[in-house]
Amino acid sequence: MHHRGPDDAGVWWSTDGRVGLAQRRLAIIDLSPGGHQPMASSSGEFCITYNGEIYNYQDLRRELEGRGHQFCSASDTEVLLESYRAWGIDCLLRLNGMFAFCLYDTNQHLLFMARDRAGEKPLFYYHSPDKFIVASELKAIIADPAVARELNLEALDFYLAYGYVPEDMCILNGMHKLPQGHAMLLDVETSSLRIWRYWKLPEPSPGPFQSAEELSEELAVLLKDAVRRQLVADVPVGVLLSGGLDSSMVTAMAAQISSEPVRTFTITFPGHGSLDEGPFARMIADHFGTQHTELPAESATFELLSDLARQFDEPIADHAIIPTYLISKLIRQYAKVALSGDGGDELFGGYGHYSWILRIGRLKRLVPSVLRQAFKIFASEVLPVGMRGRNHFIGLAGDITNSIAHINLYFDRWSRSQLYAQNIRNGTSRADPENYRASLCQFSPSLVRQAMEVDFRTTLVDDYLVKVDRASMLTSLEVRAPFLDYRIIEFAYRRVPDCLKVTKKDRKILLRLLGGQLLPSTYNVKRKQGFTMPLDTWFKGDWGRFVESVLSEADPNLFNRRLIHKLIANQRRGYANINRLFALTIFELWRREYKVTVPS
Repeated sequence: MHHRGPDDAGVWWSTDGRVGLAQRRLAIIDLSPGGHQPMASSSGEFCITYNGEIYNYQDLRRELEGRGHQFCSASDTEVLLESYRAWGIDCLLRLNGMFAFCLYDTNQHLLFMARDRAGEKPLFYYHSPDKFIVASELKAIIADPAVARELNLEALDFYLAYGYVPEDMCILNGMHKLPQGHAMLLDVETSSLRIWRYWKLPEPSPGPFQSAEELSEELAVLLKDAVRRQLVADVPVGVLLSGGLDSSMVTAMAAQISSEPVRTFTITFPGHGSLDEGPFARMIADHFGTQHTELPAESATFELLSDLARQFDEPIADHAIIPTYLISKLIRQYAKVALSGDGGDELFGGYGHYSWILRIGRLKRLVPSVLRQAFKIFASEVLPVGMRGRNHFIGLAGDITNSIAHINLYFDRWSRSQLYAQNIRNGTSRADPENYRASLCQFSPSLVRQAMEVDFRTTLVDDYLVKVDRASMLTSLEVRAPFLDYRIIEFAYRRVPDCLKVTKKDRKILLRLLGGQLLPSTYNVKRKQGFTMPLDTWFKGDWGRFVESVLSEADPNLFNRRLIHKLIANQRRGYANINRLFALTIFELWRREYKVTVPS
């Protein structure tokens, strides 16, 4: 894991030799040897290794000093260590930051581990009766030759459905992830493991709600303070400016706070029309007088795809891993920390499918359920995979949660069954990804809330934040997300009514209201463009031939090659299969890299 921390390394062992902690350090706060990890308390009772940043560490330090705690360094690591000493596991409720840590309490023989509320920082673990391994990346665990590299077919089903593996599941058998907002305790004496959720999205306020103007003013205060806290570093800091509303607002706040010109960075796609956000990023950069740097993107090299497949411990189908890595590599030449706009869509209703959910809810009431079920059967078994609208027809059956479950679906139940080789298809039954996602919608009467909460608990944490963490850390760059300050998350889910997030015709209403006040009048706050790439164009050239060559050698004991060839052929005929082909390519490159076996 040298890429996650090239500045320093350390190892600590308990006196009985039963517990070892190790750390690769990316020095951000307190660059001196005082910030070295693993870090032991002055009494020797506790030792910690941790990844991330505690943004309110200065406030906590002052409070702890008032309680008599003394500090030997200026690092947030020591503040975290002393917070545990003062408040035990309840210290989690006081932390504002992104983090994953492992702390050993030598008195109680307990390993205490936790992950931040949104899940910005990763935590993998392996637990057997005689061994426990925890790490920031799965590759550090499977470096142990005693740990098997066997494919988890249930997790593969989720990957093929949504392009990522959710919650505590892992793509390899025997491995797990600690979910967002969770903590765990391992009793070293008994090897018993306790896992619990220490934070969850708040329930919406019953009202009455404040006016849009009052909420906008409150959000401005929260966002400005989050940006102020996240600009704190002992190294150069920049802003990942995509040209979209969220990163533009982060830039605006950073420009208000910083006494020097803010450094901004963007990646461009010259000649690709609406995919190129360079002009919008330049507009924001010029308005706020930032030091702006652009990187024109070129077609991804075959070597880069292999490198990214290796870096992403679990395969991830989001092709934005490529521009995310490229922009991270650019920023790292000038800065060690970058602020991003991640989280704004999931908190304030930015995605088009939120408005679509409101419209489809009315359609479901008008069309009889028998007819909608017939549409589903016809679409799944007759319409070719890749035909636009196919997933929407399948999602028409059942209630609204089924529609939410079919948003951004790669392979539905029927196409997954066809994709698998015969021996896998006839094997043991597995979990149902669509039912799992639908089950997350049961806790709110609000359709908007249902869709947004599902995205926050799945796609955000297991796709977008994974993409940013692995791609940026491969370049030894730390990316921070001010919108994921837990105070803003709780404000958005508790205080902002649906009508200021999403309607059938409008989205991100409150955020756009604030954006209109912060950004230049020439900027279109209603414009929405995802961080995407011209894959369709690339597929027509050498990149497409590379994808075809990789998939022609897909494991026949796992996949039906005939269906894969059909997906490729239909893509060339104009069907929308490029994302599915990318998902399968990344999986195959990952499987080869780590020599993963298929269960017999």
